[in-house]
Amino acid sequence: MGKESWVKAALVWAAIIILFVLSFKFLYKPHEDVQKTYPQFQSYVEKAAGDPQSILSVSIRSDNLRGDEITAKLKDNTSVITYAPADDGVRAQLRKDLEGKKIPINYEKPDEGSMWINFLTMWLPLIIIVVFMLLFLRNMQGAGGKAMSFGKSRAKLQSDSANKVTFKDVAGIEEVKQECSEIVAFLKDHKKFQDIGARIPKGVLMMGAPGTGKTLLARAIAGEAGVPFFTISGSDFVEMFVGVGASRVRDLFENAKKNSPCIIFIDEIDAVGRHRGAGVGGGHDEREQTLNQLLVEMDGFEANDAVIVIAATNRPDVLDPALLRPGRFDRRVMVGLPDVRGRKEILGVHMKKIRHTEDINVERIALGTPGFSGADLENLCNEAALMAARNGMKRVTEKDFEAAKDKILMGPERRSAVLPKETIKVTAYHEAGHALVSHFLKSRENVHKITVIPRGQALGVTAYLPKEDVYGYSKEDLLTKIAFAMGGRAAEEIKFSQFTTGASNDIQQATELARRMVCQFGMSRLGPINFGQKSENPFLGRDWGESRNYSETLAHEIDMEVSKIINTQYELAKQVLIDHMDVFERVSNILLEVETLDSEEFLAVVDTEATSEQIKEMQAKKISSGNSEGDQGGTKAEQASTINSLNTTPTPA
Repeated sequence: MGKESWVKAALVWAAIIILFVLSFKFLYKPHEDVQKTYPQFQSYVEKAAGDPQSILSVSIRSDNLRGDEITAKLKDNTSVITYAPADDGVRAQLRKDLEGKKIPINYEKPDEGSMWINFLTMWLPLIIIVVFMLLFLRNMQGAGGKAMSFGKSRAKLQSDSANKVTFKDVAGIEEVKQECSEIVAFLKDHKKFQDIGARIPKGVLMMGAPGTGKTLLARAIAGEAGVPFFTISGSDFVEMFVGVGASRVRDLFENAKKNSPCIIFIDEIDAVGRHRGAGVGGGHDEREQTLNQLLVEMDGFEANDAVIVIAATNRPDVLDPALLRPGRFDRRVMVGLPDVRGRKEILGVHMKKIRHTEDINVERIALGTPGFSGADLENLCNEAALMAARNGMKRVTEKDFEAAKDKILMGPERRSAVLPKETIKVTAYHEAGHALVSHFLKSRENVHKITVIPRGQALGVTAYLPKEDVYGYSKEDLLTKIAFAMGGRAAEEIKFSQFTTGASNDIQQATELARRMVCQFGMSRLGPINFGQKSENPFLGRDWGESRNYSETLAHEIDMEVSKIINTQYELAKQVLIDHMDVFERVSNILLEVETLDSEEFLAVVDTEATSEQIKEMQAKKISSGNSEGDQGGTKAEQASTINSLNTTPTPA
């Protein structure tokens, strides 16, 4: 418990104890004490004239706060307590009356303790209420906050000693680093640019897929320039209170001007920079007020020289056009996925952090992971290290990297799942159908691994990885993808003369791809026309749906074209398997026996007619050597579309 928590607890307990004591003092009175008002007490004194012994004595104690406290002892052993006003005339008259009745009077000195108790009784409740209100307001601002500081910026100023990052720590995006070097040069010597009349870009928008290193690159720019670096997330501007976001933007830029030259980095700017007029609050939407203030601060009446704003987003399509115009974010940097050389450099950076054997072929791992982002490669290294530690190894081997890649691509193995033999058999023929159709149609993607061991939510998996980095597909490539997606269903029909629900995901992917060929890519007899217009909402960041910009007759033609493409490629997949029936049977039977085939083993079965015993020998040698051959990889989108799996238990015959 921290010091502040102890203070709060002590205040609460002190307040409880004081209230308890005061309550006890004023609520509990001895039985013989009777409270009377001063006029009632005067009537007692007047009655004492007829009965001189009715009042035995009177004690008077002065109290400037409440008047004179008078205690009269009666003959029946009871006491009457009253308070006379603190007035000299009243005191003189009371003394005269008591002396006339010959009643003994005792004068007592004021009780300091009683005075303090009286004071606390009057002011303590108010003090406690004020203290609790201050604590409540302080807690609303969070730890260390101050009351009424809602409009203060939450940006953090990164110090030079706190995890300084330079361009040496950023790998795989050399062109982007060269483009950002101009910003570093300006921050180091901005007077050189200003003397010649040049204007440095006020804002740099970094766009790219998640995990490509946008945030790391911004930190490297600040580290290279050696200037203050303010970091904040786009969501930190927006609060439930109206006007807070705009106030935080003003405060952020005021702090930045005091520390100029400096960099302001806004991560995930799409949280606050979306199209205006798309929200639910109209022109009074809090997000729009925040965006308006950001637009004014970046390029308004006041100049922000030597303050550069760097923002990162993976949704540039939803940003407001006013934010992207020259003078604000007038430079856009596309941070793409790394190529094979970039992946090798990124792996080298992350592999320095783990203990590994010296014989790891980094280039082979880079070749086997096309489409992986920097974050994916960092995760690959971490998964490999976790696997090595879990297996009791002291160093990471290439075998661990291959196992980690399989886990990322296909999901974790579920060897504990007990499946019926008939289900495993259907799965083996289904996956063999996928692999053989892809192989014999000369696909641009190699078979990476085939397995009948359940992985993730699938009962079996066939994974494909492109032979090289793919930047575009031809019509023949897409038709081939549809064909080997339907290879599993074709295999079930040929071998078992029935269909199972395992091909549902394959059919869904094939249908979606065929429809895109017709409606978006113009790869059908309908010509190069785009059919359908997406209804986008930048506030939600997703498409509402698709509105038709074509007639019902044309919709029927589109459906017929999609059906024709799928059925044609399905018949092609069936014909390929029938033409190579002996290979189909051999691969399926060996797969049933050894459960998993990698690319080398698959080619050995298809091309050299290797037996199951030979395949087992190959697998034993790989295990003994501690290395597994690395194949070639594929992008995340391609992985999603090329990993075909039997997701459900097949329907009984």
